[in-house]
Amino acid sequence: MYTFEHCQDIINKELEDVSFKDSPVNLYEPIRYILFIGGKRLRPSLTLMGCNLFSDKIDNAIYPALAIELFHNFTLMHDDLMDKSDIRRNYSTVHKKWNENIAILSGDAMLVKSYECISKCQESLIIKALKIFNEAAIKVCEGQQYDMDFENRTDVTIDEYLEMIELKTASLIAGSLRMGALAGKSISEDADLIHEFGKNIGIAFQLQDDLLDVYADPSVFGKSSGGDIVANKKTYLLISALNSKDQELRSVLRKWIEKEKFDRDEKIKAITEIYNKLKLKELTTARIDSFFKLGLKSLDKVSISDNRKIILRNLIKRLIGRKK
Repeated sequence: MYTFEHCQDIINKELEDVSFKDSPVNLYEPIRYILFIGGKRLRPSLTLMGCNLFSDKIDNAIYPALAIELFHNFTLMHDDLMDKSDIRRNYSTVHKKWNENIAILSGDAMLVKSYECISKCQESLIIKALKIFNEAAIKVCEGQQYDMDFENRTDVTIDEYLEMIELKTASLIAGSLRMGALAGKSISEDADLIHEFGKNIGIAFQLQDDLLDVYADPSVFGKSSGGDIVANKKTYLLISALNSKDQELRSVLRKWIEKEKFDRDEKIKAITEIYNKLKLKELTTARIDSFFKLGLKSLDKVSISDNRKIILRNLIKRLIGRKK
């Protein structure tokens, strides 16, 4: 069985072999930049591990995995631009290092390259892989639109937020695992369970990102802490605070949200204190654990031996305690 680290190494090596032209430099250099400034390679590694659950050979899953990683980084490049983020993985974002137009065009080129990888799948897999890939990709776009729509709303509910992150984050993780299961020739029932596993793990993963943005060490997390607070980004914590029964804290929170001029550190400190008073760190942690457990229940039902699930199950346990 392949470990997560082994899968990461495979993906990194294969990415180095993906062909990008030398010219135009300002089209291709930003792609190489975002691909190799770090990244956990979680999604493509899950594709390989999803395949490995059902087959000892993972060669058929490599091109789908590369497609997933290229698409994921394309979304990051464009998300950073839309969110006006300056830092990604402790490095300048592409639109800051180059400019906005280059970030848009280089992202578009990455999207084309992701479909090129899908076209290189084993012929018997192409149609099904393309269907899974397209379904996940359009859901990511839908989720991103909801996320942007939420920026102008103060009445977003927890259910709406969970639906949004299921689309924006969890759908690609679920699709990554399903494509791996497809490459490993799983039966459809098992592919459905793996997809459900990935969906719940993906939701938990995003909730954890929300938590880490407030409470993680920036040097470990890979980007400035409190960025979501400064941007009034609708996260699980902010929505929970806005829906709390404590009218006084809600009033203070809304005043901070409405302020156009403020000291960044002062705002982060004040809103973090509100979160602490409402015990939102504990509340969010409990919700994260509940989604991880839901995901593991689906994994338990997959009709293969428990021995083949151990590595994936251990990875999820590690993700629960991650610091970045």
